[in-house]
Formats: sequence, structure tokens, C-alpha cells
Amino acid sequence: MNLTPFNFSGAEIRVITDDLGEPWFIAKDVADLLEYADTDKAIRTHCKASKTYPVEMAGQVRHVKAIPERDLYRLVMRSQMPAAEAFEEWVVGEVLPSIRKTGSYQQPMTPGEQLLAQAQAVINVERQQAEQQVALARIETRVANVEQVRYLDSRPAGFESMTTIRERINLRHGIPPWVVNAVMRDIPGAPLPFAMVRSAHADDGAQPYAIWPTADITRRFDRFVAECTFVTAERATHPDIQQGRFKLRQRTSA
Repeated sequence: MNLTPFNFSGAEIRVITDDLGEPWFIAKDVADLLEYADTDKAIRTHCKASKTYPVEMAGQVRHVKAIPERDLYRLVMRSQMPAAEAFEEWVVGEVLPSIRKTGSYQQPMTPGEQLLAQAQAVINVERQQAEQQVALARIETRVANVEQVRYLDSRPAGFESMTTIRERINLRHGIPPWVVNAVMRDIPGAPLPFAMVRSAHADDGAQPYAIWPTADITRRFDRFVAECTFVTAERATHPDIQQGRFKLRQRTSA
């Protein structure tokens, strides 16, 4: 078990990485940051899978509550803090990739495994260089298209934001948010936003947010799931997800 402190706008968010490499966020850190008046009540009400971990603090071992990634999103969705969405983007864009890159539990490598890892690193660099040109062309195309997106004062019925998409697709297919992000933004066929909605908190610095048609997103992820290959009962791979296996729920026959 590893405990890693992260900093968001001067606030410390501590993350525990368990022996399976899964991140667990110190619940009080998250609830305090999201400005819940009663942090204990917020955790009891909104968090479904909290655990207690022993953590060394000021030379003493204390047992603190930690929450998984999905409970963090529940607290974000119910927070009234204008910067809640920026915090969520920071978790998805910086914290989770950092944990997956350096914070997961690993057995010490043998000398042979170290040589293999070094060779694989060289291969990865060469592959990334080859992919950069394709990725750059894709980004330029998406930027040109995004510049044409309209702006709305409110979200119309039948459309949803990234926060809602992550929650809904996780419930529908069990896909973790980082894979939802990849499908929505990175891999071929990523859907362009229908529009940008101006935030009601724009005076406080909140930025517009993108929306997509709910029906289109449902079809996109149903197709993505159909293209996946299960490697265990709960883990799958997809040709366009280079990070490897991810959680996915198998659909049962009606």
C-alpha cells in the first residue's frame, strides 16, 4: 500500500494505492476541498464503498476513511463548489495517470526483467514517435471542427456533459472513467461536442462545458463494448486502448 500526496490549488489530496494498483482517495481531503459543510455526513450519504485504512500521520498510525474513484465522482457531482468540475478534470488528467504510471504495486524485477523493460521502453518511444504524426493530424482536424461548435445558455433535453457520461456509462457497462475519457477524446471515432454550454457560475470564473447527444453516446459505447475482448471475467482489452486491460461488465443475455 502506497500513500501519495497530491496538490490541487494549494489543498493536499492524499491517495492510497492498494496492492492491486487501485487508487483510494482520503475521503475527508476530498469532502473538505469540495466545501461540504458536514464532511462526515457527505461521505455517509454519497459514498457507497468507503474503506478504512491505517495511515501514519504526525508519527502516529490513524485509521482514516478512503473512497474509490467512483465515489469521488459522486461527491463531485453533488458539490456546489464552482471549481468542482476543474477538480474532476485534474483528478482524471493528472492524478490517475500519475498513479497508473508510478504508483501501482509491483514485485521487484529480476535482472532479466529489467533488461526486457528497458528494451520495451525503447520500442515504446519509437512507436510513440510513429504515432505522433497521425495523432497531430487528428488533433488539428478536431480543433478545426471544435472551433465551429455553437454556444448555448442552457443544456437542452437529450444532451449530457462529460461528468454525466462518465457516471452513466460506468453504470451501463462498468467502464472506468479513464477509458470513457479515451473513447470520448483520444481514440479514432471520438465524437465531437454538439455545443458548449455557458456556466451559470461564469462570473466566478467557471468555464463553459461541452455536451453530446445522449442517444449518440449510448450507441458509441455499445459499439465500443462490442469491439472489446474479455481476458478475465471482469477485465477486457480494446485495440485502441494502449494502456492494456480495463474493467468491463459482461452483458447477460435477455
